[in-house]
Order: sequence, then structure tokens, then C-alpha cells
Amino acid sequence: MSEKWTDKALSAITDEDSLKLENQIAFELYVCSKEIIKKYKPLLDPYGLTYTGYITLAALWEKDAVNVKELGRRLFLDSGTLTPLLKKLEALEYVERKRDPADERNMIIVLTEKGKTLKKELASVPRQAVEGISLGSVKSIALSQILHQIMKELSKDEEL
Repeated sequence: MSEKWTDKALSAITDEDSLKLENQIAFELYVCSKEIIKKYKPLLDPYGLTYTGYITLAALWEKDAVNVKELGRRLFLDSGTLTPLLKKLEALEYVERKRDPADERNMIIVLTEKGKTLKKELASVPRQAVEGISLGSVKSIALSQILHQIMKELSKDEEL
């Protein structure tokens, strides 16, 4: 771990120093996220998918036939972002939106056969997207654990 992120080093950073991009963890996360997502684009374009569309399908491959609210919670997306995305996925014939028979006000999102088949076609995408990023398995696992911890902390009080 970099010296700059130890507790001692963090407490020594002045307000003025905290304005430097190199001292802003949000900037580092933003750049890494943007650049990794950019690597997904050529892999997803042939299927008409954005990264957000892809992770929506990935969530449905894990658990199909979920309501919009639950899907939004799993993806950390609000309904204003998710609704147009689901319409696009429906137009691509990857999902269907159905009324919940138990409560007509709720929409259930269901994978179509085409959407289910896509899982096999896109199975290698995560690996292909991060090829060339040589963290090693120990660092990759540690990074994943830290990011999940941050996600959990940031979403404690949020209701999507």
C-alpha cells in the first residue's frame, strides 16, 4: 500500500494538499473505472450493449425475474437511469418487462431466450477487458474486497 494512504499520512495532508488530484481517491477511482469500462466497449458494441446494459444482464444471469426496484438496488442505479436502459434491452430482445401478477404496479424483468443465450457468448468479456492489467491474484482479490467494503459503506443509508 502506498505511504500516502496510511492513517499517519492522511492526517498529515493539509486542506490545500488535499486539492491535488494525486491525493484524491475519488479521482483515482474515477480514472480507473472510466479506463476499464472503455476496454469493455469494443467487446460489447457488436451486441448493442453499453457497460451499464451489460452489468444489468449480468445481474439477471445471476437472478432472473426480478422487480425493477430490486434490480436497481443490486446495480446501484435509480429508476430514472434503469427504466430507459431496460427499454433499450427490451428493444434488443434481451429482456421482457412484465407486470407483477401479485402487484400490477411493479414491473418484473425477465431474460428472453436471446438474453439467456448471450451469457455464454459474453462469458469471456470480463477477462478480456482486464487483460494487460497485471495486478496478480492476491492484489486483485484485495482490491475487490476493498471496493466491496467501500460500496457497502457508501450504500448503508441509501434507498434506491
